[in-house]
Amino acid sequence: MLYERVVMAVLAKKKVDFNRGAQAFFEHDVAGAIVLMVAAAIALILDNSPLNWLYDRLLSTPVVFQVGALVIDKPLLLWINDGLMAIFFFLIGLEIKREIIEGRLSSMSETALPLIAAIGGMIVPALIYIALNQDDPESIKGWAIPAATDIAFALGVLALLGSRVPVELKVFLLALAIIDDLGAIIIIALFYTSELSLNVLAIAAIGISILAYLNFRGVQRAAPYLITGLVIWVCVLKSGVHATLAGVIIALFIPLKSKDADGRKTLLRQIEHGLAPWVAFGVMPIFAFANAGVALSDLSFSSLFNGISLGIAVGLFLGKQLGIMSFVWVAVKSGICRLPNGITWLQIYGVSVLAGIGFTKSLFIGTLAFSDPDHAATVRIGVLAGSIASALFGYFILRYSLSRADNKNDSKSCRAEIVERSNA
Repeated sequence: MLYERVVMAVLAKKKVDFNRGAQAFFEHDVAGAIVLMVAAAIALILDNSPLNWLYDRLLSTPVVFQVGALVIDKPLLLWINDGLMAIFFFLIGLEIKREIIEGRLSSMSETALPLIAAIGGMIVPALIYIALNQDDPESIKGWAIPAATDIAFALGVLALLGSRVPVELKVFLLALAIIDDLGAIIIIALFYTSELSLNVLAIAAIGISILAYLNFRGVQRAAPYLITGLVIWVCVLKSGVHATLAGVIIALFIPLKSKDADGRKTLLRQIEHGLAPWVAFGVMPIFAFANAGVALSDLSFSSLFNGISLGIAVGLFLGKQLGIMSFVWVAVKSGICRLPNGITWLQIYGVSVLAGIGFTKSLFIGTLAFSDPDHAATVRIGVLAGSIASALFGYFILRYSLSRADNKNDSKSCRAEIVERSNA
């Protein structure tokens, strides 16, 4: 009897420790990036194993939703790219709205430097891609792929460096990535929209009017917004505008402020707080799993170095750092902006390299630019090569810069201590 009690107590303690460990992992800044990386690795392994048929068949499984005359018939892959990614962009829309109204992007003085950096980080990679694909009108459609930054991966790599990373550097990267997300939304709306169905868009406009009325009335219940939003998503899906933009539109009408002064969290903060873990550990890993698989046996030397894959890889790795650094340097030297306090040029350079981690965002834009499977492998190879190179090089640059900063601080403290002793 005593033995059983001891065993049960040990098992209970182990269970508690395990639960605490799991909770600590999922609360860590790097957890989302690790889960994304594992999902992508599983996709690569499956697509290059005897089970590749299972991977392909799973993604091509038809999923049909029908209510009367309304029919949505798509393979599972497109449900992930059009449906789950709409949830991701809904969360991005919530973050952008909050940051613009009362966050890091609410002050022009704080926004100017990351805004200029983000513009340079989108323009230069696109120009490099265009230069390498200017003779192929089909390939040129992928110009926006290297312009994207994967915020989860970039912040995850930064988190690996621990508490030594200055808060100002994290804020700079976060603001840069949020502005980059806004740029991606604009690019999708302007350049990756097919022929429009005005009748369906008219129904979507009615739904948007309902959202505006709910927002005006200060309604703080999620259900009316989400039900109306679902109707808008279906209309946008059928209209020719990419369905992910519906997520952004819906987010803009979720109220950030409450008319009641009772101290409760507003609806936007409630939804953002509740949705963020599901996106980080559900939506994005599923998307990575569905889009990162590449059959390496089908790739030739020429396919690794053709215009698309080379343009994406070079655009992400070299274009991002060149664009961000050059634009930031001009802005600072001309007096338009100044570097954040305590941040060195080498640290800014390290962050500009990390911004070349396109991964999920670049893969997503790649699915919009090229719908045929012939281009899918070259897009994925370019994205993976550019993102991995940016992650590794950016990590080691920042690690070196932070070590130099620590050594300088140690030297200063030693000199101060010597002076203090001599005065004593």
